[in-house]
Amino acid sequence: MCIADKICDAFFCAVEVIVGNIPVSKVIETAKKTLYTGHVGDGKIFVYNVQQVVKVRTGEENLEALKDVE
Repeated sequence: MCIADKICDAFFCAVEVIVGNIPVSKVIETAKKTLYTGHVGDGKIFVYNVQQVVKVRTGEENLEALKDVE
């Protein structure tokens, strides 16, 4: 499972990805191949642990909270 949120304006663009059961290395390699232009501004990838996820509306937690199936 992979959840992405894209945030863009005229000067800045960010994509946040939370990975549940997809290998992080696969997501990183895919992002590197997709984002690469060879020019300044290709971006940076930050990897960190998410301790807990809670979907406020439903109370679901962790992997269940990442699913958008109603």
